Amino acid sequence: MTQKKRFVLASRPKGMPTADNFELKTEELESPQEGEISVESLYVSVDPYMRGRMNDTKSYSKPYEIGGTLGGGSIGRVIESRHPSRKVGDIVLGGWGWQTHATLSGDQVSPIDPDLAPIQTALGVLGMTGMTAYFGLLDIGQPKAGETVVVSGAGGAVGMIVGQIAKIKGARVVGISGSEEKNRYLSEELGFDAVVNYKTESLNEALAAACPDGVDVYFDNVGGEVTDAVFQQLNSNARIPLCGQISLYNIADAEPGPRFLPLLLTRTALVKGFLVGQYQDRYSEAIPEMAKWMQEGKLKYRENIIEGFERTPEAFLGLFSGENLGKQLVKL
Repeated sequence: MTQKKRFVLASRPKGMPTADNFELKTEELESPQEGEISVESLYVSVDPYMRGRMNDTKSYSKPYEIGGTLGGGSIGRVIESRHPSRKVGDIVLGGWGWQTHATLSGDQVSPIDPDLAPIQTALGVLGMTGMTAYFGLLDIGQPKAGETVVVSGAGGAVGMIVGQIAKIKGARVVGISGSEEKNRYLSEELGFDAVVNYKTESLNEALAAACPDGVDVYFDNVGGEVTDAVFQQLNSNARIPLCGQISLYNIADAEPGPRFLPLLLTRTALVKGFLVGQYQDRYSEAIPEMAKWMQEGKLKYRENIIEGFERTPEAFLGLFSGENLGKQLVKL
């Protein structure tokens, strides 16, 4: 029998998660029944939204159960199939999460075309990450040529794609990150017009200097003090796609930030939260355009790949210390 390893949630974190919140289990892989397949994982994704699912609170997605597998995006190779449309050797994308192997319905995976782009991009620039950037910016932010677009978490997987799409649309782009290395990459490699280091600079002063004409679109990945500062620079009719609040995910007691609703009122600004799953029926229109931009050299992507399944929790925890430049992946 094939042995599988999987990480389960051992306990719910209070504040920042630690390695003690995860437990590695080794079990026999179940044989597929009619309509099912068995897969061996090639890549496992770790993403900030998983932190919220570790809490036992009501949200848009069901919380992880104690003792349950940490769910999320994975890419694997079919090693056994009893499904009419899946054959051994197929490369597929699914949500079996932090497991070296899994048995699941063949209808719960989708095939990956390895000729379109490297297969791991189905978890990044051509997957949920890229779709988040594409639809959040273009559907809600609606940047116009000559406008100023500010992106927080700009060195992360979503943020760097948002900035590049905004450039493609003719906007002026300002990126915010907490690393000089990331900011050099954003400006020198990706063509961001200005960058701000929130750890070493006075945010209000740096943003005022970087955005002399104010802010028309703010793609918010982080929340907290960074967002408080950006809001001070908003122009009339600014649009704010609310994608993530990573600075707040590990705070045990929420901080009372500035009361910004009067500011949004007087600037007639729009703030709209969104979930990428809302756009799932439109992925087919975005992926070919994103792939075309990649082929034309207009859209670059960066991956931080950690090798070894046992390091999956380490890769996840690295998201909250800002270690990753681009998409964080685990390669098995």
